[in-house]
Amino acid sequence: MTLRFSNLCALVSCACALTLSACGSDEAASGAAARGGEDRIRVVTQAVRFERERTDVESVGTARARATAQVFPESGGLVLSVPFSAGQAVEEGDLLLQLDDREERLAVDLARVAVQEAEQLLARYRRIEDTGAISASQIDEARTALDSARIQLEQAEIALAERAVRAPFAGNVGLTDIDAGSRVTASTVITQIDDRSVLFVDFEAAEQVFGYLREGDTILAAPFANPDAAVEAEIVAVDSHINPTRRTFTVRAELDNSADTLRPGMSFRVNFTILGQSYPRVPESAIIWGSSGSYIWSAVDSRAVRVPVNIISRMDGFVLVRGEIDADDRIITEGVQKVREGSEILDLASDRTSVNVGGGPVSADEMR
Repeated sequence: MTLRFSNLCALVSCACALTLSACGSDEAASGAAARGGEDRIRVVTQAVRFERERTDVESVGTARARATAQVFPESGGLVLSVPFSAGQAVEEGDLLLQLDDREERLAVDLARVAVQEAEQLLARYRRIEDTGAISASQIDEARTALDSARIQLEQAEIALAERAVRAPFAGNVGLTDIDAGSRVTASTVITQIDDRSVLFVDFEAAEQVFGYLREGDTILAAPFANPDAAVEAEIVAVDSHINPTRRTFTVRAELDNSADTLRPGMSFRVNFTILGQSYPRVPESAIIWGSSGSYIWSAVDSRAVRVPVNIISRMDGFVLVRGEIDADDRIITEGVQKVREGSEILDLASDRTSVNVGGGPVSADEMR
């Protein structure tokens, strides 16, 4: 009896020993797996985006009216009236200055009489033409005399019309130094008229951007008198040649001034953006500097791969770079200082809420 009990105890002890040994092996394997996950370097990656290089250009432009003209009289004489005031809006053909036209009116009357006489003479000749009393040459002379009289009448009417100075187009007139009773000549400036409903802003651009500015493009123009009142202007013309001295070319933009708040001659700060070639856009924090220059880490098959890059431009915490980078690549943006070439990495990308490592959830913040 005693022998049987001893054998039973020995069997139970062996079974317990085997069970504990198996449990220990499972725990060891689980711990090794956890340590293997912990050995990977935790990083955050993001997909590469491509963006066109943007070059901001600033220039200074000067405004001119869509149409502008200095007004001169066609001939000299005594001024009878100046029926406009500075700044007044006028329509095409409105009277701006009236000269003494008494002699011109008499000349028109005299020319009309001459035309009437020539018409009557030609009519008499034609009534008796069939009688043979008038030769064909006399009829031709009468017809020529009538044509000449009509031309003289037209000349007299033109001379009379020139005694009135009228607006060549609709616009706003400027100041004048001429008063009624003054005497003027054909070289006397009466006033200046501007059609300022639309303004042209001419500005110079460097030859490096020639070919990037085209008709229909939009720029931003802000008057120096009121920098906050920037308005959009459309490019309507680009000069056909480069100035060999300044290495610039002239661009003309059109802006609406229907509110009549801007004036010809005003200076404008002109801003526009030139879009260039497309480059990979990466955060500045992803750029590493080494003895051979700048580079980034690319995530390839859960390993870090060093990619040399050249910086093209910087903007708002990002940089455009040139390097062997494709649109589908993922680059390391956080944890870049901890990785080395070929390091095994664990991607805690920002679009992943958590990653199970060693049996527990790990957030992106934990990598710090």
